[in-house]
Amino acid sequence: MALRDFALLVLVCLLWAANNIVSKYAVAILEAPPLFYAAVRFAVVALAVFPWLRPVPQPFWRLIAVALLMGAGSFAFIFIALKTASPSSVAIVSQVMVPMTTFLSFLMLGERIDGRRGIGIALTLAGALAVMWDPHGFQISDGLLFVVAGAFLGSLGAVMMKQMPGVKPLTFQAWVGLSSFAVLSVLSAFLEPGQVEAGLSLGWRFWAAVLFSGLVVSVGGHTAYYWLIQRYEASLISPLTLMTPLATIALGVLITRDHFDLRMAAGSAVALAGVLIIALRPNQLMLLVYAFRNRAK
Repeated sequence: MALRDFALLVLVCLLWAANNIVSKYAVAILEAPPLFYAAVRFAVVALAVFPWLRPVPQPFWRLIAVALLMGAGSFAFIFIALKTASPSSVAIVSQVMVPMTTFLSFLMLGERIDGRRGIGIALTLAGALAVMWDPHGFQISDGLLFVVAGAFLGSLGAVMMKQMPGVKPLTFQAWVGLSSFAVLSVLSAFLEPGQVEAGLSLGWRFWAAVLFSGLVVSVGGHTAYYWLIQRYEASLISPLTLMTPLATIALGVLITRDHFDLRMAAGSAVALAGVLIIALRPNQLMLLVYAFRNRAK
């Protein structure tokens, strides 16, 4: 890989990691209503890539289902989780999307799970469970359960998209933005009364977070990522995206003062090792999973 392209990939991973911190700041520090924040973010994405709505991919019902699963459904749970969970723990637990997608591919697409991927799945789930477990209360962290729920919806959407070959990334992003904004704005209106006034009262910091997340990360970062996918082998690109959770941990400890102890470090190492084992021979579906898993926080 050319040094320039490697630097671009590092920048993309850093943008994804920084987005985890920015989203945490928006929903936890600024106390922005999480569904409203997600709705406005998707509105920004939809406006930015609006010209790519046409031609409309078919079948339309599957397009909308996939867009909502990977957009509104996944993001809603992630942003709710960030109200209470640290960016570091969210970044690690969200890695369960990779083994979930592998398992759903086996159930829905008939793809084979060999021994190597089976070991990877077991390691990823064990590592994520170690990060989620609260040793003081002997219970699973509630906030991180939302991450698992969001990961499952994203995984289901990724598998369903496998059945829609040929959809251009910007076209898909346009429909994700439009459909997710429509659904999340309605849900926010019912579940977060006064959300518009609350968002407007937060001032420029809220809008800076939204624009960074929507334009810089989703549109800019993903365009660069898909460009790199076209230039290099998947077996080279996908494992390198593990820089994202590692960078998130570092930024979380430095900026948001995330608690990160030996138990979480060990769980993170085990989970990332499992993801790496699964990714050693990634296919197009795994590339899709990496992209949407890392942009979502």
